[in-house]
Amino acid sequence: MVAIAIDDRGSTIAQAIAFLVFVAAFALPCAAQEKFRFPMGESSKTLSYGPLWVAAKMGFFEREGLEVPIITMRGSPLTIQALTADSIFVASAGVDALIAAYERGADITMIGGLLNGLGLSLIGGKPYKTYADLRGTTIGTQTITSGTGFALRLVLKAHGLEYPRDYKLLNIGGSSDRFQALTSGQISSAPVGVPLDLVAKQQGFNIIGYFADDQPNFQFNGYFVKRFWAEKNRALVVRFMKAMASTMRWMADNREAACAYLSKEMAISLEHCRYAADYNWKARIWDRNADLNVEGVRTLIKITAEQGILKEPLPEPSKYIDHSYLRQALVEIGRK
Repeated sequence: MVAIAIDDRGSTIAQAIAFLVFVAAFALPCAAQEKFRFPMGESSKTLSYGPLWVAAKMGFFEREGLEVPIITMRGSPLTIQALTADSIFVASAGVDALIAAYERGADITMIGGLLNGLGLSLIGGKPYKTYADLRGTTIGTQTITSGTGFALRLVLKAHGLEYPRDYKLLNIGGSSDRFQALTSGQISSAPVGVPLDLVAKQQGFNIIGYFADDQPNFQFNGYFVKRFWAEKNRALVVRFMKAMASTMRWMADNREAACAYLSKEMAISLEHCRYAADYNWKARIWDRNADLNVEGVRTLIKITAEQGILKEPLPEPSKYIDHSYLRQALVEIGRK
């Protein structure tokens, strides 16, 4: 059973009881369906990816008869490689990496959205307060040509900094690794997800800017499957999307209970969890139905074309999206 952490402002007994009742109810084995092992890969265990762990640890996958081990990998390209090699059944990865892989012949498609925007900020070491201060420095990233690194280069370009002319990139790893490199002085700055921006500010570092201010319409991350495999296993994929949609709805409606769990799983304070969750809902980074932002995908198509991967006329987002699994899932659980 998940323990309840009582915050310093005093959580109500009713909230705690409701949370415990929920966990007990959804922890029951699914008698109607045989549990199916359904591995998935993702590229960063941070608060923004928290819905995956809520679904896995709080019974949403189990309710759909799925056992879903979550495998954290180093960046979107490796996650998609694991998907195409049948090591995982679902990849939660960057949309730019999906487009690039698809255009190289990968039989993959996007069936839903996890991060429908850029919930990232650029944190500077204590001497670095503005984008201009970063000229000639080394900036930490996770990857250089996809995911976080891809978005980072776009934001820096919007402020007149071109790669590699004006700065160097150091491939470090996930948000926590980048933050450690920043605090040690190894790099001048690094993109981090909320709530690490708040942690950094409280420790005297500088928030140089938020990615969403420069790229407000950006589908950062989605759920990807192999088309042929998914069609052969449609019922399983629909069950996966039912679990994710149900998870997102519960998190939206039970924010205190969600943070009671996530603060422990992600090893952050309740204060920081509330801050990050509020940002993700207000900025529409999380979607209540696990849907994606079609216009955000269009943005990625345009940006990918600038890299020479796509040619005119540019394809419609529907080339890379299959909404049928989520639509069926929402019919079965009821859209609201």
